[in-house]
Amino acid sequence: MTIFKKIALTATVAATAFATPAFADETTPTTVAATAAAEAPAPVAGPAKVARIGLGVTGGSLGIGPEISYALNRNFDIRGNATFFSISHGFSGAMGYKGSAVLGSGGLMIDYHIAGGGFRISAGARINHNKARVAGTPANGATLNGTSYSAAQIGTLRANADFATIAPTVTFGYAGNLGHGFKLGIEAGAMFSGSAHLKPFTATGVGVADADLQAERQRIQDKINPYKVYPILQISVGYRF
Repeated sequence: MTIFKKIALTATVAATAFATPAFADETTPTTVAATAAAEAPAPVAGPAKVARIGLGVTGGSLGIGPEISYALNRNFDIRGNATFFSISHGFSGAMGYKGSAVLGSGGLMIDYHIAGGGFRISAGARINHNKARVAGTPANGATLNGTSYSAAQIGTLRANADFATIAPTVTFGYAGNLGHGFKLGIEAGAMFSGSAHLKPFTATGVGVADADLQAERQRIQDKINPYKVYPILQISVGYRF
């Protein structure tokens, strides 16, 4: 074999070796990457973000007003509101009494959401500035403490009433999603305000004895003493973000 034939044979073998990959390297980089991705553990989803702050409006037996809440976690919220309203009502009887109330209170509640869901038990207290007023104008006179008076002698009897400043509050309710952050809530419970404290009566007429005015005040106070709990039924609408 000539020197030229040896050189040609060597070149042919080298070219064949470079052009044909070894059987041990048949797995391409793309295949290796796909296999590694398939074997990698799936990412673990973290807990969903809790919408912390809620703003809304509440209305019901406490009155109407703004409400704000803050979620500590999925189970506990802190919620506060202030409510206002005015109502009046007439009563049957010779004195023709009419009562009116000016509702005004503000409170702070801690809500416990059962199992982190919509149902909640709430407890707290309110600063109670509810006021009441009673006035009676007898058309044909009336008897006070056993003494008969004419309509002119009595004129109009008036008295104001107030309540204890701090009133514990307990409610049970539900707060659910309306979608896109909107919330609808309803709750029922009680405000332990104690009975109204009726202040001394005054008369616009002349001739009514102070002892009879005091006796009339005590007579009405005795009637309202059993009513120590104020019922709560509130509906709220708001947005949480």
